[in-house]
Amino acid sequence: MISSMTGYAAKTREIEHLSLQLELKGVNSRYLDIHFRVADELRALELPLRELLTSRLTRGKVECRLAFGLTGPRGEQLNGELLKSLGQLDRQVRQTLPDATPLAVGEILRWPGMFGDQSLDPAAIGDDVLALARAALDEFCLSRQREGGKLSALIHERVAAMRAIVAQVGPRIPEAQALFTDKLRQRLTDALGNASDERILQEVAVFATRIDVAEEIGRLLTHLDEVERVLKQGGACGKRLDFLMQELNREANTLASKSAMTEVSQAAMELKLLIEQMREQIQNLE
Repeated sequence: MISSMTGYAAKTREIEHLSLQLELKGVNSRYLDIHFRVADELRALELPLRELLTSRLTRGKVECRLAFGLTGPRGEQLNGELLKSLGQLDRQVRQTLPDATPLAVGEILRWPGMFGDQSLDPAAIGDDVLALARAALDEFCLSRQREGGKLSALIHERVAAMRAIVAQVGPRIPEAQALFTDKLRQRLTDALGNASDERILQEVAVFATRIDVAEEIGRLLTHLDEVERVLKQGGACGKRLDFLMQELNREANTLASKSAMTEVSQAAMELKLLIEQMREQIQNLE
């Protein structure tokens, strides 16, 4: 499937006394650029998380946030020394500042180290973090695929619009070029007077070659076929489609420069507008 580089996912996992939260956000980028915002206690898990993300993603600027919160004490035994020290500090403060608010029970129970060593062991929760990351990554990829499907539909619409323009103006080009060539022949005859017919025919042939756009239209349609083929194939196709937009734009520019009639010039401008619209959408594709 076609995937956008824009996506979002957030997952939470409860394990014993911990609540793990992992969030993924993605935006456009030329390459895969992963940034981590991880709690210091979980910094050791950054490498396996990076390996997991790079195994599924190829382009985009991705931000991964990993945090945790305590959902309950890790033991029932209070740290007596810490509790005594807090009590002494509380009394000292209120002796100096009588209006100071005493420490509340909740504040004391949440004090770091009140229930002993509350440091995290990344190795002990590593499997849970990776399981959480895989679930978030699945949701993240699905959101990118949904966005990519919408972008693909928009690109298909513009390809169809370009084909309609070519189908409308294409059959008229040979007739218009023939009429323009006849006018040119008459002007050359009037200007050159007694010049030989062969000289006039040579000049007309050279100009007819310069304004012939059949080759450009053929290449234009071939590139549109390739755009539809790449979209149907799916996968990480953003770079390939961006290259095709350059080729389409080149043919449209040549078509405009070689145009010998107003309708072709106008059609070329409409084609360039549609190509630019497609390019804007393709910038979001992985």
